[in-house]
Amino acid sequence: MKTKHHRRRAPQAYVLLVTMVFVGLGVLLLMTLMNWTSETSRLTDRNNEYYSTAAAAEAATEKILVHISRDYIAGGGALVNANLAKYSTMIPRASENSYWDNYTFINPSTGANSSVYVDQYQPSAYAVLNGQYQGLSGYQSIYRIIANAQLNNSRNGTLRAGVEQYVGTEAIPLFQFAIFYNEDLEMNPSPAMVVTGRVHSNGNIYTLPSTSLTFSNDVTATGIINLTFDPGDPLGGRGVSLPPNVIFDGEHDGGTSSLNLPIGTNSTTTNVNQILQLPPAGESITSALGSQRMYNKADLLILVSNSSVTVKSGPFLGGAPVTVPSNQWSSFLTTTNVIFNARENTSVQTCQINISNFDSWVSNPTNSINTSGLLAAADETTISKVFIADLRTGGSYEPGVYLKNGEQLPPTGLTIATPDPVYIQGDYNITTDGSHFSLGVNSTTNTFPAAVMGDAITILSDSWKDANSTSSTRTASDTTINAALLSGIVPTGTYNGTAAYSGGVENFTRFLEDWSGYTFWYNGSMVVMFNSQIATAPYGGSGVYSPPVRNWAFDVNFNNQNKLPPGTPLILFMERLNWAFQAPGVVPP
Repeated sequence: MKTKHHRRRAPQAYVLLVTMVFVGLGVLLLMTLMNWTSETSRLTDRNNEYYSTAAAAEAATEKILVHISRDYIAGGGALVNANLAKYSTMIPRASENSYWDNYTFINPSTGANSSVYVDQYQPSAYAVLNGQYQGLSGYQSIYRIIANAQLNNSRNGTLRAGVEQYVGTEAIPLFQFAIFYNEDLEMNPSPAMVVTGRVHSNGNIYTLPSTSLTFSNDVTATGIINLTFDPGDPLGGRGVSLPPNVIFDGEHDGGTSSLNLPIGTNSTTTNVNQILQLPPAGESITSALGSQRMYNKADLLILVSNSSVTVKSGPFLGGAPVTVPSNQWSSFLTTTNVIFNARENTSVQTCQINISNFDSWVSNPTNSINTSGLLAAADETTISKVFIADLRTGGSYEPGVYLKNGEQLPPTGLTIATPDPVYIQGDYNITTDGSHFSLGVNSTTNTFPAAVMGDAITILSDSWKDANSTSSTRTASDTTINAALLSGIVPTGTYNGTAAYSGGVENFTRFLEDWSGYTFWYNGSMVVMFNSQIATAPYGGSGVYSPPVRNWAFDVNFNNQNKLPPGTPLILFMERLNWAFQAPGVVPP
């Protein structure tokens, strides 16, 4: 018997139900996907708007940072503080680029449009610095810039973004550097040499020593550190076998920021030379350049003309000028002594200061400056900053300031500044009491703060005799100088059709004697800020001198704020300290 099996058909209603479920799930998935895509697009759009708005806020802070930097380098902290309110309105504008029509800038403190927040977050304080010039100390102020920006016609309501920047303005005592050049720096010594302090050039550095040169501290340059000679150096490679033996014990970085004096204009060598010149009539003592002139920083002015000698209190002491009578200044000042400079091949009519006699006059309570009360009014205990200029015209002489008998200085230290070449004869600043000495050593324990600034600086040994200056035989002897020295140089170049080497740092101080076998002990800071304007004969003349043994060291006293030479110039630098997003409408404490 056969049995028939009948196939059952699924009910059509069941199939339709399943289909509808799957269609619904598909629609739901599609809607979810579309919502997710829409939300992602919205969030992406919002993020893009936020970051573009934050970029606009950052641009506002950057614009103000540029203005602060420019003003600080030109006029120091006083100019920056005077312009704080003005900076807050220096937003990016459509007149600069139509793109900025898209944004509104809001002050987070006041809510005012077309404004940002700028303040001096930390007043000036002496501190150890970080950044490019880490390890140096200086007077640091911190400024804060906070900008809020909002996109006009935004699709995201009132979305705002905030950015804050902290910048440090730093004033660094110039004599914290063992070697500082405001131009290209060349150093090509023959004997092995060690530099024991910071080195900086506002240009390139060229070095190709004959034996070895060791930099024991950081070396920086705004240009390039080249282990070769200057292309214009006629002495070429000096027979040096390569590679050169230059040892850097610290950092050595090119491309660093320039360090400049706040003279109100760019710090070219020609402009910087003005700090040693007399101010022109009508120049304000508080102007950018006026405040940097050593004439205006002086306690005592010595001005020598064809017909007279004027010695009087300087602008720094304030009050009505007090004139020093000739029966007082004649004890330490002579204006008739003449010596011969073999490098310049000319006679030099000097203004000669006997430092020992000057010290006695300074210490005398009955001298005219002491009895005037100006020192006390200026919170000074003794004269420590002297400006001297020889204004005599006519004749065939070069001017020169001649410092002698300078073994002991006034107790608060002494800075001598002049637009003329300077001659330092004999040991200088080697004792504080006449019993203990920093002589023939690289130590400055028994010294006072000291600086000498001039067109050029020539060292005349203990054995120098003025009457022997024209002789072909001028034999030196061991001599010690403990002072910061700031002067000009005659740079590598062509003179009267002949190429000449600058002499390099090793010949920064000039010599006129045969130093063979004798030692020049030097402790201080060597600074070249300009090219010499008076003593312009190039290095390398025949029969001028034979080099000494050079025992040179940076004076570590200059790392102490209280042991810097009187009137030490401050070089300015600005660096970024911090950048961050900031909640809109908020000014952190």
